[in-house]
Amino acid sequence: MVPREPGTRVLSGGASASGPGGSAGPQALRGGSRLAVLGRPIAHSRSPRIHAAAYAQLGLPWSYEAIECGEAELAGLLGGLDEGWRGLSLTMPLKEEARRLSTVLDPVADESGVVNTLLRLSGESGWAGFNTDVAGLAGALRNAGLDASRTVVLGAGATAVSAILAARRLGARHIEVVARRIPAISELVGRFGGSRETEESEALHMSGTPLEHLAVTLQEDAAIIDAETPFAWRPTLVISTLPGPATREIELPAALMRVPLFDVAYDPWPSPLAERWRAAGGVAHSGLSMLVEQALAQVRIFVNGDPGIPLADEQAVLAAMRDAGVGG
Repeated sequence: MVPREPGTRVLSGGASASGPGGSAGPQALRGGSRLAVLGRPIAHSRSPRIHAAAYAQLGLPWSYEAIECGEAELAGLLGGLDEGWRGLSLTMPLKEEARRLSTVLDPVADESGVVNTLLRLSGESGWAGFNTDVAGLAGALRNAGLDASRTVVLGAGATAVSAILAARRLGARHIEVVARRIPAISELVGRFGGSRETEESEALHMSGTPLEHLAVTLQEDAAIIDAETPFAWRPTLVISTLPGPATREIELPAALMRVPLFDVAYDPWPSPLAERWRAAGGVAHSGLSMLVEQALAQVRIFVNGDPGIPLADEQAVLAAMRDAGVGG
């Protein structure tokens, strides 16, 4: 677990963020109707139109915009927001800095050390930090019918953390982290290896492989990966958390590209990695579904104060969000 800043609390009893007592419900949320997504770069983001579709469907006269912001600017930006602001979505490179600046954390944000949603606290200064990436990715994988029992995660940054927790939520027994930076691989394996989704769950087994060794490792195991007999490391899913351009030239064995890919990248689509996957005869799934699913959890937070409380007529809201995400 990532150490919390002094004075940071974890929300009790789930993930409500109405104040120190942790009671949930929209009645605890007052004031602001302004929302935004922050990040750098941000001009490409589809979040404004996805969120706008949700609030229009809900009949809420709220605004949602995109604001360019880097890590060094986030604290000052938060400090300058008036009471008209309700909450914020955060993308790279702000997710770890947002955790540091949060007054309270939901349990997923606490374990992951990653915050992609901030909700202004009612009755006190500060912000509640949430991680909706885990629920969003788990929902997207579940909806696609993908098997996360033995997952390879490409990358070792903040999104890789959410990928690990999403796969664990779906019952992963083994996760292999593949990245360039060996210290980052070791840190993730040390943090989450042996962890459990619940007390009754099987402990998660984790290991890591430097990216430059992956081709050799899987080339040795290619016959086993293609065989019908089970094998402990035979992957059932690959989740790429790497930026699209970074995947153009990385060396990947053909055996791996016969395993289903979920690429968190979505713009442009197909991503360079998805193109390579499909050319090799594999199946690639776009990260746009994750974007919509995690945005739904954010809308729940902004409307109800809790990602676990469904929206009124939620299926209609979700359909509007999906249409908005695909369009344009």
